[in-house]
Amino acid sequence: MGTIAKKILKNCLPFVLGIGILWWMYHDTDWSECMAYLHQMNWGWMLFSLVFGVLAQQVRAWRWKMALAPLGVNTRRRVCEDAIFLSYASSLVIPRIGEMMRCGTLKKYDGVSFSKALGTVVTERIVDCVVIVILTAAAFLLQLTDFLHFLKQTGTDFGSSFSRYTGTGYLITAVCAVAVIALAALFLRRFKVFSKSKDVLHNLWTGIISLHRVKNLPLYFAYSLGIWACYFLHFYTAFFCFDFTSGLNPAQAFLIFCIGTFAVLVPTPNGAGPWHFAVKTMLILYGLAEEPAIMFALIVHTIQTFEVIVLGVFAWYDLSRRPQVAAEDAAGAAEGGNSPTKLTL
Repeated sequence: MGTIAKKILKNCLPFVLGIGILWWMYHDTDWSECMAYLHQMNWGWMLFSLVFGVLAQQVRAWRWKMALAPLGVNTRRRVCEDAIFLSYASSLVIPRIGEMMRCGTLKKYDGVSFSKALGTVVTERIVDCVVIVILTAAAFLLQLTDFLHFLKQTGTDFGSSFSRYTGTGYLITAVCAVAVIALAALFLRRFKVFSKSKDVLHNLWTGIISLHRVKNLPLYFAYSLGIWACYFLHFYTAFFCFDFTSGLNPAQAFLIFCIGTFAVLVPTPNGAGPWHFAVKTMLILYGLAEEPAIMFALIVHTIQTFEVIVLGVFAWYDLSRRPQVAAEDAAGAAEGGNSPTKLTL
């Protein structure tokens, strides 16, 4: 019972945290006003932004296929894409389960070793961390002069801006920080248990070091930048959906995007709650009133989350259409120790 209770608690806490932050931000919201914002929104720009949401996941799948090639497996591009779509959708149910889902999908349909695939995922996470840290540093440097000038011109300073940052706001920030630290500790503990198996650890390491054997490293890193470029455009083009955000320039939007990306590290479904809080806070610092700031965060995040769900359903349907062929391929790969021989897009 104790183990079951721990599992329930572990899976429920992310939802409780996310819902708690969202309730704090929106409990006084006039939902008729929310509908008014939806009616005023430029849906053409919103649909355009969703294209980049799909493309970001596709480019991630193409990069993953490149990383898997040195392991001696010939994965199908379509299966990689579906695995990525499923991973994002499944993380809405159980935060951070996506990595396991995508590796399990590849094992099931293309017979790829789970631990080797997981090793490539670890590598790409490291690459993504390096990229976003560099981009965030660049965003701060690019915006520092303009940001300070903006504060001076408007007679605003950080002290007065954060005076609107209530005690509850500071508490939410502290809770999010603790949640990130707890998540990191949990991953380290799991990895320690996971690595007790010598063969699994060897396969994991093989996947991690596969990067240096990628045939076209410049293309791999181009994909890495392309992923984040798509994520940014997915976010920035949504600014043109509303008059009150359309005036923000790309550099300002990029800094908000970077801050929001770090907020997603908090283990809630799709960053719900922490992302809203981070984006709202940054928009207010750039001069927006609180109501349009929180409405922008709510509407954009909700629509983009719905897109993730739709892509997950599409991936599930796409894979379910050919389970027999996938099962035969996986069995052949397991027997021969090599990649499947009947692979088609």
